[in-house]
Amino acid sequence: MAPSKLDRRQLGTTGLSLSCVGFGASPLGNVFGHVSPEEALACVRRALDLGINFFDTSPYYGLTVSETVLGNCLQALGVARDEFVVSTKCGRYGDGFDFSAERVTKSLDESLARLKLDYVDILQCHDIEFGDLDQIVNETIPALQKLKKAGKIRFVGITGLPLEIFTYVLDRVQPGSVDVVLSYCHYSINDTTLVDLLPYLKSKGVGVITASPLAMGLLTESGPPEWHPASSELKAACRAAALHCKEKGKNISKLALQYSLMNSEVASVLVGMNSVKQVEENVAAALELSNTGHDEQILHEVEAILEPVKNQTWPSGIQRSV
Repeated sequence: MAPSKLDRRQLGTTGLSLSCVGFGASPLGNVFGHVSPEEALACVRRALDLGINFFDTSPYYGLTVSETVLGNCLQALGVARDEFVVSTKCGRYGDGFDFSAERVTKSLDESLARLKLDYVDILQCHDIEFGDLDQIVNETIPALQKLKKAGKIRFVGITGLPLEIFTYVLDRVQPGSVDVVLSYCHYSINDTTLVDLLPYLKSKGVGVITASPLAMGLLTESGPPEWHPASSELKAACRAAALHCKEKGKNISKLALQYSLMNSEVASVLVGMNSVKQVEENVAAALELSNTGHDEQILHEVEAILEPVKNQTWPSGIQRSV
C-alpha cells in the first residue's frame, strides 16, 4: 500500500525524527506579502494534518513576527509538545548581527516568549559567515551549551551559505558541541556541492537540514526576485530550464523539490509556506516521489540545460529570508 504520510528521517545523532518536508515559517512574518492570522492558522493546521512535524523560524524573519505568529498558531491548535519540532535561531536580528554570549542568551528567552514554549528543540546560530567564526567557536557555542544544560534548548545548530564555514567551526569545537547544520542553496538541481560535505558531517555526528530547494526563486516559473545575487548567466539558464518544463507540461518547482528530497542523508528540506495550497502541493510532491518516483526524463533534460552553470554560487547576500 502506498504511503499516505510523509517520510520521517533521523536528524544525525539527536534522536529527533523530522518530516522530510519541513515548514519554513519565514513567510508567516509577512516577508513575501501579508498573511492574515486566519491564513497562518489554517496553513499550520494543514501542515500538521498532513504529517509535517518540523517548523523552522528566526527572530530575524519579519522582525520577530514569524516567531510570534507560529507561536500563536501552535498554541491555538493545542498540539501536544512532543508532536512537533521547533527550530529557531540567534545572532541575526533586524538591526544586525550579535553573536555575543549575552545577546544570544537573552535572544532565546525572547524567542521562547514569542513562541509560547518552555524550550526549543534546536537553536541555531544564524548566518555565521557574517560574524567572527572564532567568536562562534569560543563564545557563542559554549553559551548555547549552557542553555542546553539548562533545558531551554535540546540541540545546537549553525547556519550559513558558504560550506567552508561548517568545517571551520566543526574542526574547532569540542566533539558533540554542534548537533545540526542548516545549509541552503547547495542541494538543488543547479548546485549539489553539499553532497561532498555529507560524509564529513556524518563523521562528526552532525545532522543535516537543507533549505531553499528552489534556489531562492531561481527554479520557479516566475523567476527570482530582483535582488537575487546569482549571475545573469545562471539566471538565464534557470529561466530556460523553467520554460522547458512548462513546454513539457511540467513544473520546475515541483521537480526541484523532489530532487532535493531524494537524498535520505538530508533529514528535512525546508520550504517556505504561507498558504494551505502551498502546503498541499509540497506534501503531494513528496508523496508522489515516495509512491511513484520522479520524472527521470525531464530531470535529465533540465540537468543538461543547467550543466554549463552547475555549482555556480554567489556571494552571501543579506536580503534573503531563508
